[in-house]
Amino acid sequence: MNASTKFAGFALGLAAVFGIAIATGAAIGPDPAAPESPAHEDEPSARPDQTPGGTMTTESGYTLQLDTARTTAAPNVPLRFRILNQDGTPVTHYQPNHDKNLHLIVVRRDMVAFQHVHPVLGDDGTWSVPLDLTRAGDYRVFADFIPEGGRNLTLGADLRVAGNYDPQPLPAASTTTTVGGYTVTLDGTVAAGRASKVTLSVSRDGKPVTDLQPYLAAYGHLVALRTADLAYLHVHPDGHPGDGVTPAGPGITFYVTAPSAGDYRLFLDFQHEGVVRTAEFTLTVGQDTTAAEPVTHDGHGGAPTPEPAHTGHGAPAPEPAHSH
Repeated sequence: MNASTKFAGFALGLAAVFGIAIATGAAIGPDPAAPESPAHEDEPSARPDQTPGGTMTTESGYTLQLDTARTTAAPNVPLRFRILNQDGTPVTHYQPNHDKNLHLIVVRRDMVAFQHVHPVLGDDGTWSVPLDLTRAGDYRVFADFIPEGGRNLTLGADLRVAGNYDPQPLPAASTTTTVGGYTVTLDGTVAAGRASKVTLSVSRDGKPVTDLQPYLAAYGHLVALRTADLAYLHVHPDGHPGDGVTPAGPGITFYVTAPSAGDYRLFLDFQHEGVVRTAEFTLTVGQDTTAAEPVTHDGHGGAPTPEPAHTGHGAPAPEPAHSH
């Protein structure tokens, strides 16, 4: 049994134990009995007892079906897949979310070769997109979408890429990283089970970047993957371009609730001068040693205020979510 197979089996075991959720400016309480409050305008709400996002290939009657689960390493590999409903019929109508009908996240299981792409939907319900699969290994494919009239779902499936596999160790936790001549700094501490404020600040040549450009109608998009089981968290920043109060940098603020202590891998997409770049961090989440109440923010970067915990990403919202 190879290392990736052992890891996959270990991940499935953990997926049955842990719950996970992240929401923009909202906290998910660890207690399933916590009272619900209205869903954030950009995120559907989630069931507190829901299986972590991306750990299931089938959920709520929908299935992610890849055309192939195995391919050979190459720089431009076409990936085709479908989202099937409970009758096995390809879904052809979706609710736009963050300016797209579907977000596809692809990452190798050792957390390298991350890609966030947006496939094209054919009339027959088949999605297609080219991927850079130069690096061989076992990948996890995440489809993040809202079927028309449904709720936000993230389904996951495995993709094996044959070739010379070079597994990498998880990079050490750090508050600073660089990408394409930019430096991104993480400010804030995340503790399991409570909302934590995290600000990611962008600079270049030692100067703060204050003219970030909207990308998918936001100044930044953050994907977090729990390293133990690749549970998926997709969050969006506090505020949005054009709201009159959210600055275009250097800082992009998120409110994060991690359900468990341990290591997470963070991927921040941001756009500047017409180019989208991805900054990567390893974040170690510790246990919450306080008795603080769950908190949320005011939607415009203001101070958090205590309120009943939101349920987060993944369950039916009172109204269909809109792109932000």
